[in-house]
Amino acid sequence: MTSARRALSGVELKQLADRGGFAVDETTGDRMISALEDMIDALNERWAALEKLGTAPPLSTSATAQWVAQHTVHTASDDRGLLTQLRRAREELPQYVEAIRTAKRRYAETESGTRTTLGGFQPDLS
Repeated sequence: MTSARRALSGVELKQLADRGGFAVDETTGDRMISALEDMIDALNERWAALEKLGTAPPLSTSATAQWVAQHTVHTASDDRGLLTQLRRAREELPQYVEAIRTAKRRYAETESGTRTTLGGFQPDLS
């Protein structure tokens, strides 16, 4: 049986980047940031509509309809519900962006240090 791997939170990813646990080149980092920012923008643009998932849909007053309406709200808002997951994403995605920015800085620092080190070597042309 394989165990499911938990994704890193934005805070954990940022800590990993701060410790130099990962680095990313500027081009790749910029593409990742752009994709994440597009997702953030899409969530923000649609947030008012998405929040409606947390309210009971207007159904009839029958007991069955009321049960369905409450069940709909519950499944959207429980721990694994769509609205819950979208709220988490909305909170986490900006932290991922910051982690990637840190990882880009780490990459640039490492690359600069490597160039300096390698630049100090003089080839023996004799």
